[in-house]
Amino acid sequence: MLVTIIIFIVILGILVFVHELGHFIVAKRSGMKVDEFGFGFPPRVFGIQKVDGKWRVVAGKAANLDPNKTVYSINAIPLGGFVKIVGENNESAEDPQSFINKPFGRRLLTLLAGVLMNVLLAWVLLSIGLGLGLPAAVDSTTALPKGAHFTNQSAAIVDVIKDSPAAQAGLLAGDVIISINDEKLPTADAVQAFVTSHKGQPLSFNIKRGSSTETKTVQSIADPAPDRGPTGIALADVGKLSYSWYLAPWAGAQAVVNVLIAIVTGLYNLIVSGIGLDSLGGPVKIAQLTGQAADLGLAYMLQFTAFLSLNLAILNALPFPALDGGRVLFLIIEKVRGKRNNQKVEQWANTVGFMLLLLLMLVVTVKDIRGL
Repeated sequence: MLVTIIIFIVILGILVFVHELGHFIVAKRSGMKVDEFGFGFPPRVFGIQKVDGKWRVVAGKAANLDPNKTVYSINAIPLGGFVKIVGENNESAEDPQSFINKPFGRRLLTLLAGVLMNVLLAWVLLSIGLGLGLPAAVDSTTALPKGAHFTNQSAAIVDVIKDSPAAQAGLLAGDVIISINDEKLPTADAVQAFVTSHKGQPLSFNIKRGSSTETKTVQSIADPAPDRGPTGIALADVGKLSYSWYLAPWAGAQAVVNVLIAIVTGLYNLIVSGIGLDSLGGPVKIAQLTGQAADLGLAYMLQFTAFLSLNLAILNALPFPALDGGRVLFLIIEKVRGKRNNQKVEQWANTVGFMLLLLLMLVVTVKDIRGL
């Protein structure tokens, strides 16, 4: 459990650091004054500043802080990070380096930079992963893309019908089939043919679940309904999908696009019809999934981290107050109106939005804990 928590904090730290680094780099390049670039949340444990070409320590709220230089800090709560840009809340209008005094384009790019960096991180991780080999499911009737290699092929369960013989025996989606009745069956077609030829008989499934192996006895049905099958499982061929090094970046970019489309589609279905609400999770569930991915190895960790990074990008892009997308929305409203927004209204909207997000986080966390 302790190792899982540490890995979870490290991954979360990387995702947030990369996100905030995007804001920081673009803000600096745009000539904005950045008071602080912090890892974790206050209170400050340690900080440094570069003054007159020399680095100096500014631990805590040190009196020797130079207000014109950026503080790079490490803070006590290691669950995030922040970039404090002068004028990001419509203050410091008298400072030419203030966020609000910069052109629309520079402010827009500064706000979007975090989202773009998370997408870039996912692309890098997936490109590396596809060069080494990532777990994937393939359709045996579809040819592999040019330059792709599929190895370590085996059959895996992708769905289990409720109240079916497989469900009663304890088989789960994600189980990889090693053998049935001690006969090795490396493909989904082979498993399906074997199960069909042994209808009505008890079948001993030797499966791999995570890093462990288990044996489950399934009493198959002699005369099943056409849409259920003798055991009630759906299968797919799984293995490691890899590309030549010069094709991996392109394959990684395609994977990023496919995942983004899937996330947006899932989010749309969740908002419109509530589909997927039961699978909605927060930090506790993510930590649990992190432990499962870590047990499966480096390839799964790369894939899982990339998926989290893209989820973080989409979440922050939503036009909701307190998120990057909400700030972009206020910026666009300001551009359309041709004058600055009311500072108090914008701050109140962001505050209320932040409190609602915290409330949602609390509700989801309680749900996750109950689900453990």
